Amino acid sequence: MAGKPSSLRLIFGRIRRNPIAFLGLLIILGYVGMALFAPVLAPHDPIRQDLDKSFAPISAEHPLGCDEFGRDILSRILFGARISLTIQVFSVGIALFVGVFLGAISGFFGGWIDEGIMRIMDILLAFPGILLALAIVAMLGPDLHNLIIAIGIYSIPQFARITRGSVLTVKQNEYVTAARAIGETKPSVILRYVLPNAISPIIIQTTLRMAT
Repeated sequence: MAGKPSSLRLIFGRIRRNPIAFLGLLIILGYVGMALFAPVLAPHDPIRQDLDKSFAPISAEHPLGCDEFGRDILSRILFGARISLTIQVFSVGIALFVGVFLGAISGFFGGWIDEGIMRIMDILLAFPGILLALAIVAMLGPDLHNLIIAIGIYSIPQFARITRGSVLTVKQNEYVTAARAIGETKPSVILRYVLPNAISPIIIQTTLRMAT
């Protein structure tokens, strides 16, 4: 008897049947591939200046022309994609891990734990995002790693609040009550029963943060 299809195969099957989703997947894969293989795809050194070619128009040698310093724009886009992808992946990863952790604890345990965590999130949300990120970078120093940390910290409250709201809904279900009744530990209940069923809005938030 054939085995049950994996979740990954089911997801890809749905994507193949949806032209818009399939197109989106191709765009994402193209962007990632462009960033990963930038050294191979780039026709020129992205930082090499040639003032004789300042604002050079589109040509076979420079498919997207040159900037004011004579640097090839296509090469700069390809290498810039690597930096953008690095910032996106790691900053969202920080926000996702910390935000989901705090949101799950806050929503599941409630009480003073919930109040304390949410008030800290409110304080972070009270600051404009750009100002908060600039303040963190100013304290840590102007560096790519510090920029990733700053963006990650700025994004934590969104993940925490979304996770908390989803956990508050899921933990009321009977299967969670049953798991606690048979002696499952609280961490086990959160990891095995609550978070897997609260993950949909978290995935949506992750994709939105990756895009911004």
